[in-house]
Amino acid sequence: MLIKTTRREWLRNAAYGVGGFAVGGMMPGGGWFGAPQANAAAFLDPLARKEPHFPAKVKSVIWLHMDGAPSTIDLYDYKPELERLAGQEIPASFLEGIKTSTQGGVGKLFASKRTWKQYGESGAWFSDWLPNLAQHADKLTFIKSSVTIGATHDISILKLNTGDVNPGRPSLGSWVAYALGAANPDLPPYVVLYGGKREPRAGSVNWSSGFLPAVYQGTAFRPGAQPILYQAPPELIGLQQQRESLDLLKTLNDLRSAARPEDSELAARTNSYDLAYRMEATAPEAVDLAKESAATKALYGIDQDATQDMGTVLLRARRLVERNVRFVHVVSGPVEQAGDDDRSWDAHRQLEKNHSAHTRAIDKPVAGLLADLEARGLLDQTLVVWTSEFGRTPYGQSGDGRDHNPWGYTQWLAGGGIKHGLTYGRTDELGLKTVENPVDTYDLHATVLQLLGLDHLKTIYHRAGRAERPTVVYGKVVGDILA
Repeated sequence: MLIKTTRREWLRNAAYGVGGFAVGGMMPGGGWFGAPQANAAAFLDPLARKEPHFPAKVKSVIWLHMDGAPSTIDLYDYKPELERLAGQEIPASFLEGIKTSTQGGVGKLFASKRTWKQYGESGAWFSDWLPNLAQHADKLTFIKSSVTIGATHDISILKLNTGDVNPGRPSLGSWVAYALGAANPDLPPYVVLYGGKREPRAGSVNWSSGFLPAVYQGTAFRPGAQPILYQAPPELIGLQQQRESLDLLKTLNDLRSAARPEDSELAARTNSYDLAYRMEATAPEAVDLAKESAATKALYGIDQDATQDMGTVLLRARRLVERNVRFVHVVSGPVEQAGDDDRSWDAHRQLEKNHSAHTRAIDKPVAGLLADLEARGLLDQTLVVWTSEFGRTPYGQSGDGRDHNPWGYTQWLAGGGIKHGLTYGRTDELGLKTVENPVDTYDLHATVLQLLGLDHLKTIYHRAGRAERPTVVYGKVVGDILA
């Protein structure tokens, strides 16, 4: 549910987020990267740019979450044996060591009506559902051995974004904002974009800063010309008048601060007001597509009804990384399916209908994003991650759908610092379980941080006597996919 706040409340909360962090510099957790705790004055601007542990391979991340979990055995993970055995019971040997099922038992093996073809020098397999993305086969690095914990959407989405199945931990984007600060002082370092008319499933807990200071949480940019609620300038007040009011407020705060140099609250609050003021102009401009060419809009499919929604979101994502936003978290929106209620990728039934609609909505926009980033010289400095909360089973459900599968599914990466055209890991012959080089969410997070120049073992926040890190006590960098 979207909770509306007034402009005054938004500014006050932003100030408390920044001010709270400044005070936090004198408390456990005030230090970062395991450094000694510092005086609060050193953290008056918690979004100041910070240096990584080592030279970064990329500057920004576009994190594409396909909400609802697509069936990657119908998109990327071609299984001839599944087609051969379709309609039969799954052999018991394939079910050893796993607990099924979250919904209603194990149905017979089910093959969709796909045709498959290899593309590029890498020979990567794509089904006919992704003809545009297939043209970029040699840009992609496939992880076909993804695994996770949990098989319900809210739990697994939370783990995908925060590394834990319980609320309260920071999202990956929040860790990036905390560790690196903002590369553009006029925009948040962590922005969330989503398709559709409403906030994604489970909402802001998936871009929360958790126990990190609130200033590091994701800033959700809504569809439309005004991406942030109540951020438009007040009526009948010009920018110059507003600037003069803020300057007067700063002067008064500075006089107050001079009498209490040990109290950094006022200075921190002034910084937050200034950021909000700057964002009145920069945030709408960053997502304004008016100056984009007709050819660029067509590349993303904005000129077509089926692809307009996702095309708009992804073109905005490109504009944000172009403006040095560090982490852009994109959540795919629901798609209307021939009169049905809007639905995510969650195809427990009518897989053909569901995935036909969703692949039509995302195939051209995602391909357009890769082509556009490359044409602008941005792909080598951007990491694009295509991911979901889990995959789907090779056995059927409801006769024509698939159940949840956390034991083996496909994700991919594209961009700087990785070996292109590579396939890492594999699932069994039916696409149910990972049988080689499993990659958990923790490992994916550690690898993303590595490409941003961050050692996940040294990215630390002290809390209640514990040195917290993004990957909890797990995680390893998937070194074999790094260039």
